[in-house]
Amino acid sequence: MTTMRGTPSTDWLEAELADTLDEDYELELSEPALSEEIRKIYRKAHPPSMPRIEYFRSLIALQSELIRLQDWVTYHKEKVVVIFEGRDSAGKGGVIKRITQRLNPRVARVVALPAPSDREKSQWYFQRYVPHLPAGGEIVLFDRSWYNRSGVERVMGFANEEQVEQFFNDVPEFERMLVRSGIRLVKYWFSITDEEQQLRFLVRIHDPLKQWKLSPMDLESRVRWEAYTKAKEETFARTNIPEAPWHIVEGNDKKRARLNCIDHLLSQFPYEDVPHEEIALPERVFNPDYERKVLPPELYVPSKY
Repeated sequence: MTTMRGTPSTDWLEAELADTLDEDYELELSEPALSEEIRKIYRKAHPPSMPRIEYFRSLIALQSELIRLQDWVTYHKEKVVVIFEGRDSAGKGGVIKRITQRLNPRVARVVALPAPSDREKSQWYFQRYVPHLPAGGEIVLFDRSWYNRSGVERVMGFANEEQVEQFFNDVPEFERMLVRSGIRLVKYWFSITDEEQQLRFLVRIHDPLKQWKLSPMDLESRVRWEAYTKAKEETFARTNIPEAPWHIVEGNDKKRARLNCIDHLLSQFPYEDVPHEEIALPERVFNPDYERKVLPPELYVPSKY
């Protein structure tokens, strides 16, 4: 596999880097001030962060590789499923966002299913996930998946022990079926410490722009930390099969977790450059008799800035 993991030094990369830094700075400015006490706790609990410029250079280089992977998947009609599981607030969403940020949404799509309806509860457990599996030339990222059964459903009492046991009996063969059908299945578990999760929850509680990320289930997960740990351990023991092994991402450092996960994901595929048709901008056709009409001013969005 030919890669470009180094730091490109092209003009387009420098321009893209500047834009990305501006976006990141905008997000930082938009966050309301946290209490000084939380800031002290957070600074004390975290080692020095990865330098921003180093992080973004690495991220953009990896994202350029993701585009090559996307082209390879499209050209060879590959079918890819990536599962993201783990602790609440462990960084799954942040990684998914960076993976899909520069990809074609018609090729790479995210599936984040809501709680099952009464009808879905009466179905075969895996049935509601099957319609979202990829066709040839598609990448599907599951932001939580069928592993809800051995995680939140089990811990919160939405599934009884008989249902959980049936899941553990079924899921290895279900995933083997997917692999035999030609689907490339990659499974990630994002792990953070008890203390880190508490800090991230506190940040979300005190940040109005992030409070929507806290559901009642998230808050309950703090109470049931040990129950989730036991559920995770049994999930690994019974579903870590050779055809679809688990990969654990250490998530305490968000930036490094994102880079490590994307880098590892790329290593799971024998992708390479594929043929491309040369793209040329066609000449604009000018009609000397055409005159652009002036539209009514009320159709325009007001210019306030």
